[in-house]
Amino acid sequence: MADPHGELFYLRIYSGTLKAQSRPLNPGKDRKEMVSKIYHIFADPKHREELPQAPPGDIVALVGLRDSITGDTLCDAQQPILLETIRFADTVISRSIEPESSADKQKLIDTLNSLKKEDPTFSWKVDPETGQTLMNGMGMLHLEIKQNRMERDFRLKVRVGQPLVSYRETLRAPVTVQGEFRQPGAAGAYAKVTVQLEPFKGEQPVTVGSRIKPDRLTPEFLAAAENGIRSALQSGDLGFPVISVRATIVDGVMDLQLSNEMAFEAAGADAVNQALKNNAELLEPIMHLEVMVPEEHLGAVTADLNARRAEITEVHNRGKWHVIEALIPLARTFDYSEKVRSLSQGRASWTMEPHSFRPAPPEVLRGFLGHE
Repeated sequence: MADPHGELFYLRIYSGTLKAQSRPLNPGKDRKEMVSKIYHIFADPKHREELPQAPPGDIVALVGLRDSITGDTLCDAQQPILLETIRFADTVISRSIEPESSADKQKLIDTLNSLKKEDPTFSWKVDPETGQTLMNGMGMLHLEIKQNRMERDFRLKVRVGQPLVSYRETLRAPVTVQGEFRQPGAAGAYAKVTVQLEPFKGEQPVTVGSRIKPDRLTPEFLAAAENGIRSALQSGDLGFPVISVRATIVDGVMDLQLSNEMAFEAAGADAVNQALKNNAELLEPIMHLEVMVPEEHLGAVTADLNARRAEITEVHNRGKWHVIEALIPLARTFDYSEKVRSLSQGRASWTMEPHSFRPAPPEVLRGFLGHE
């Protein structure tokens, strides 16, 4: 947990005994840490009980760690063990943020880095096109809490802009293309690759491989072409990351005098650009929404969900309450908290989590293309 006065690390002990002033190993980073102090934490954050050691089953807070983050394992250096890390969902919403005073720019960066370190579902970046600082999270409430912490805990006054939705792109249809790079002149360079790209849903958002005869390209040129493909798929035809695509290099042409790794990276990127041109499909993030509402307000809440392009998957009872489960585009949820409170006279409650990416309707795509 980030704090203006230092970082506090919450930890559960599964086995063994953790002692103050000990040097446990972080096997995931192959670094030794220094446990300066161990505390029991109470509801009042100012109330801490310092401990000389902590036994198995205890949940304690530490100070002094330098390289560890949320999800890491600490263990005895003589008996290393690495627990399976936590898998966090990708961020789905962005908002621009800037300090009220230009003198606080560096303080804003330091604060964002502290919040990112404690929460892997929160991130930030500077948009290279607009120069805006964007913070990314799992929903409006998530980012509102981060803003509140900046102002309350870090004494940083900020201005926050309208949310941006993190769309994705994919291929509409499979295609085989030739990517080529030619650089004329005395110091010219040349590379050509044939790449087959197809829609594909696997464990990774993008899969890049090869099915090429060994004598067609050297291992270095093949690796460079794969890197070029991966880099190009990070930003598609509309500027969003590409997902659910498999790219396979099926052939290549090299010139031992003119070819180099840079040329094959450029050829791989050229193949991706050709494949996506007029063949990209915009995907919007879909959330799983669960609303618990009294019967007298069920009709109004259901009608509002239908107006938001939500797909109601199930309605069932939980005691005297009705539970609506629906899939809803994230872009239509930004004002949902206030709306459902108004429709139910403050009696409804709801939860939401990322579900999937689905093709966006034509009107959303037209908005990005600048059409009416």
